[in-house]
Parts: sequence; C-alpha cells; structure tokens
Amino acid sequence: MRIALLAFLLVSCGAPPEKDSGNSTVAPPAPAADDRVDCQIEGSQAFEHNCIVEIADGPEGRLLTIRKPDGGFRRLQVMADGTGVVAADGAEMAVVTLLEGGRIEVAIGGDRFRLPARVRPQ
Repeated sequence: MRIALLAFLLVSCGAPPEKDSGNSTVAPPAPAADDRVDCQIEGSQAFEHNCIVEIADGPEGRLLTIRKPDGGFRRLQVMADGTGVVAADGAEMAVVTLLEGGRIEVAIGGDRFRLPARVRPQ
C-alpha cells in the first residue's frame, strides 16, 4: 500500500466582519482552517493538538515544516512516489507508522507527530 499525505487547507477568512446595526445579531466569521496537528514532543507524556504545519512546494516536491510549541521544528519531505514522508534534513531518520482513521504517525528522535494521510492501492 502507498501512503500519501492529504493537503492541509490553510485558508483564512478574508472578508471583514459585518457591523452590527444594534438591532440584529451578526454571526461571527467562519473560523480559519486548522493548520495544527497532534504531537508528542520529547519529554511530554501525552499528545497535544499544538504543532503547526507549514507546507511549501519546491523543486524536490512538497516540504512540510512542523513547528513545535518549544520553538523547535522538524522538516519532512513528501515522497513524490506516494510512499510517505522522510526526514528532509538532519541526521535522524523519520519512522512512519500507519494509524487507523486515515492518519500516520511520524517519529523523529523523541518527537511524534500524527498527520492526516490516505492509503491508496499500489
């Protein structure tokens, strides 16, 4: 089976909020898409939904930068052949595990990240 990361929707609401005339209730703007993923940073006891994912497309393909709450980050290269992700830089290797519910877990060093994915037949 091949694993391919789903594209994160990094969309924000660009329309300015409507003014309240005082006589009616104005609905708040739609929330921005969530660009965070579950992560368990080295030394943490549990997963939290507080790592931010940035996506960039470059000459070698799609690059994910996962920013940790402690200020550190990890970079992952999405494999063009659909086999998953690998560490984009550094000496530590990324270990990818398929999870239920359309997700993968990527472990690098003492950090673990749970990312949306889809499995497609070979």
